[in-house]
Amino acid sequence: MGMKHHENVKIIAFVGLTGSGKSSAVEYLTEKGFPKVYFGGIVLDEVAKRGLELTQENEQPIREELREKEGKDFVVKRIVTQIRDLINAGQHRIVADGLYTWTEYKTLKHEFPGELTVIAVVTPKHLRKARMANRPIRPLTSAQVDQRDWAEIENIEKGGPIAIADYFIHNDGDLDKLHTQIDELVHEIEF
Repeated sequence: MGMKHHENVKIIAFVGLTGSGKSSAVEYLTEKGFPKVYFGGIVLDEVAKRGLELTQENEQPIREELREKEGKDFVVKRIVTQIRDLINAGQHRIVADGLYTWTEYKTLKHEFPGELTVIAVVTPKHLRKARMANRPIRPLTSAQVDQRDWAEIENIEKGGPIAIADYFIHNDGDLDKLHTQIDELVHEIEF
């Protein structure tokens, strides 16, 4: 299966540490009608497909089973298939939600050369901590944010794709400021 460069296809992947505002960025573009592929949804979809409740207890064994059967990069492999399906269905602008690891980054870069733009959403740590402490669902303490940052950087190499991103959005203001920056970037890259 040769790498085929698709005419006029663009894929945006937002990356960032916990509390940076990635989800808000993704939401903003999907609300404009752009389709998205969701890394975190791969295991959840499989859990739902088997008629099980979406719980950590049900997720873990299925995640392990899929890793065993399809390889440790099973999530990104399935994401690549989803992106290809969207392209074949005529979609030319796609948002990738949840690109985390260095391996995932390299895979997408390889599969979609010239089509992938990685945008890092960066936020001062004190602001990320304030946001995480105040969020309604699963709030985190300052220490928990630190633990999560370290774990994600050490265990899933989350820092690489952020460091090497094509563009950086400084999300240190309100949502309007974030949206304005996304609009400018989307315009610049002709997404």
